Amino acid sequence: MRAPALFFQKPPHYSTTAAPTFSAPAKSGDSLYRRISPLGAPTVSIVPVLDQWVEEGRGLKKEHLQNIVKELRRYGRFEHALEVSQWMSDKKKFQLSFSDIAVPLDLISKVHGTKLAENYFNNIPEKSKVVEAYGVLLNCYAQEKSVEKAEAIMQKMRELGQTTFTYAMLNLYRLVEKHDKIDLLVHEMEEKGIKFDKFTFSILLNTYADLSDTIGMDRIVQRMESDPNVVLNWNTYFIAAKGFINAGLTEKALEMLKKSEGLILASKNLSMAYDFLLTQYAAIGKKDKVLRLWEICKKTEKINNKSYISMITSLLKLDDIEEAEKIFEEWDSSELFYDFRVPTFLIGAYCRKGLMEKAETLITRARMKGGKPLPRAWYYLAAGYVCVNEMPKAIEAFKVAVSAFKPGWKPSGPVLVACLEYLKEKSDVEEAKEFLRLLLGKGVLSVGIHDKLSSYMENSDLIAQASRLMEEDALDMNEEVTENLEPKQMGDLVMDEEIKGMS
Repeated sequence: MRAPALFFQKPPHYSTTAAPTFSAPAKSGDSLYRRISPLGAPTVSIVPVLDQWVEEGRGLKKEHLQNIVKELRRYGRFEHALEVSQWMSDKKKFQLSFSDIAVPLDLISKVHGTKLAENYFNNIPEKSKVVEAYGVLLNCYAQEKSVEKAEAIMQKMRELGQTTFTYAMLNLYRLVEKHDKIDLLVHEMEEKGIKFDKFTFSILLNTYADLSDTIGMDRIVQRMESDPNVVLNWNTYFIAAKGFINAGLTEKALEMLKKSEGLILASKNLSMAYDFLLTQYAAIGKKDKVLRLWEICKKTEKINNKSYISMITSLLKLDDIEEAEKIFEEWDSSELFYDFRVPTFLIGAYCRKGLMEKAETLITRARMKGGKPLPRAWYYLAAGYVCVNEMPKAIEAFKVAVSAFKPGWKPSGPVLVACLEYLKEKSDVEEAKEFLRLLLGKGVLSVGIHDKLSSYMENSDLIAQASRLMEEDALDMNEEVTENLEPKQMGDLVMDEEIKGMS
């Protein structure tokens, strides 16, 4: 997509008068958005569609185009949304108001980055710079963790008598771990009587949970419970529960999980809520609650692959392989899409315990069903074979894993060193060098480390030297054989499940 240079350099004229319309209204059942919608590829320009619509003499209002921009943004089609905004500006038939500055500014930042958004903002006359535009630029700086620039915008907004900067700044300070500045900003809000909304409470609760600050978490939860303007949901108590678990306060965590569970039915995403609670009950060793919640989940919600992953990994965290196998069989007999992540977690558990025959059987069975093993599954096998000293199999599985992973993947240092030591003891220099070339080609090893290891294979004590070199090359020498069994969860939970971002 072309970069809208003129749009950056010369913002359009703004007016507060009503916008004119073009020609006759659109025919019944037809709409401009229906023509734009199928053009999904961001590289395909929608300007010809807009021009043709006008040439056909169809009606076109500013509000109509603004709604199209809104829909395109909602579906993440920022390039096309920006094209519509620029088209409105280029045609000069739409008298835009000051409040219309913020939308293109936000779109420019998303499509072309903060620098070009900054250029656009700087070319807006001072009298036309509305608070919303400052807020968009502040969000840009906050997302880039540019503290000084963000603070400069915050100060300007203060001078304009605005307080809408608080969420972005609290989130920024949390991301860069400037907790003292969070305290100062909270103090300022309290002094100036700035109300704490659900977003503010969300950031503070997450911050205290990050720090395992149990007093802070308690204080925020109590304030939220006593604030009639805040609607509590399961996320609120889930965040607190996770924080208390990290702090080692199991009973307090259970109290929060119970409250969270009581609000699940009001959730717009029941599956996600149940999945998250399962993992936390498992984290504190409450198998009975995991099983109870799973039965409730099956009765109230259609079980999907993610739910099975949450349940299986929760049981594996509880070291209950037999129960995990039962859940796996239940999944395997379902008609769900064959997601190889599900057996991969069980394969990892088998390998961790040295149950290699079970791991081999499961991966073979999964492949027979048409599943394609994930790179991680092969790596689990390699690590498992190392543990039971079946090194030829470990080497072969390791090669498959390295070949399948994306370039730059870093395996466990001990597993790699064990493979190299085996090849050295085998005195097969050519096979060892071929193995090292594979690691180099996939970005596992840098050129320097590769060359040194090639030399050590022939002339030095490999284990000591390789271990030191792996540390230099950022391989984790203390990594466990298997990754954390907990499925990927939301990094930050907010009070409102529908919030996707504050930009």
